[in-house]
Amino acid sequence: MMRQQQQPSRFKRVCVFCGSRQGKKTSYHDAAIDLAKELVSRGIDLVYGGGGIGLMGLVSQAVHRSGRRVVGVIPRTLMTTPEVIGETVGEVVAVADMHQRKAEMARQSDAFIALPGGYGTLEELLEVITWAQLGIHRKPIGLLNVDGYYDSLLAFLDQAVEEGFISPSARGIIVQAPTAQDLMAKLEEYVPYYDRVASGLTWEARAAVVKDAAADSNSGITSVSGI
Repeated sequence: MMRQQQQPSRFKRVCVFCGSRQGKKTSYHDAAIDLAKELVSRGIDLVYGGGGIGLMGLVSQAVHRSGRRVVGVIPRTLMTTPEVIGETVGEVVAVADMHQRKAEMARQSDAFIALPGGYGTLEELLEVITWAQLGIHRKPIGLLNVDGYYDSLLAFLDQAVEEGFISPSARGIIVQAPTAQDLMAKLEEYVPYYDRVASGLTWEARAAVVKDAAADSNSGITSVSGI
């Protein structure tokens, strides 16, 4: 059962990064469902990387069942392999490649949350952190640190601060909490205070980089369906 509606959130849509596997612990499964409940209770729609397997399937299906809007952003090449990604619920937005996928998910979202995941989840997470550091966006970024899953990553970031590779203010880009309820409360209150590495960058500038990188591919974004 989903939680009762809370006060309106500052966010209309949240992008969730998470694994295409469920992991070995039931706590990961439970955290994904709990995050979906928390988003629904706050009246927040979901943006994610599409597909219906692993934690991303659990989150998207739970949000969709509760009547909130779900937007899955998928590279066209992956749409031809349903056995790999599973069935996407809600609206499907087809893009040219992985670069455009990340840019489109970010463009459509007001905040980002990472559940436990693997290489893809980390890559998506680190890219939006880098974009924040560059001043491309000032949207909150949260880690749902289930059972200390991200403790090693957070320790690495602290070490990078100690060694002078990350500024103390940039370390504050990431918000983390062990539960969905605690994390959403922190994200709602988040105020950016870090120093930008560069100023004046925009999503348009980022889009130009993506366009150049995908110059030889079939570029463009297509809304495929609204299931």
